[in-house]
Amino acid sequence: MTTQTGHTQAIAASRVIGTSVYNTEGKSIGSIEDVMLDKTSNGIMFAVIGFGGFLGIAEKYHAIPWASLDYDEDKGGYVVPFSKEQLKAAPAHSINELAGADGERARDESYRYYKVTPYWH
Repeated sequence: MTTQTGHTQAIAASRVIGTSVYNTEGKSIGSIEDVMLDKTSNGIMFAVIGFGGFLGIAEKYHAIPWASLDYDEDKGGYVVPFSKEQLKAAPAHSINELAGADGERARDESYRYYKVTPYWH
């Protein structure tokens, strides 16, 4: 099965980490720092997007529902369907907070905030 834009579903995590992410205005918002995996359902809980910092200082990490990222070959990165304002107001976490409570707190908060249908229901 393919994504909305015809890309294949499978990709190695090593190819995803470090990839740039853009907002709906086409501006770079950061890059994928990591992906959080749901070990019990074999799914991806969310992508960890880092932005707002400089050399790792004061950087904020956001849980973005994986299904919200769409790869754009022309940009060489992922585009999320969210405005700059939505992303600025989004819940931000430390890396430890993203993994706390098995990642479920950050996952649930992210899916609610971005109004994405949960994959686990």
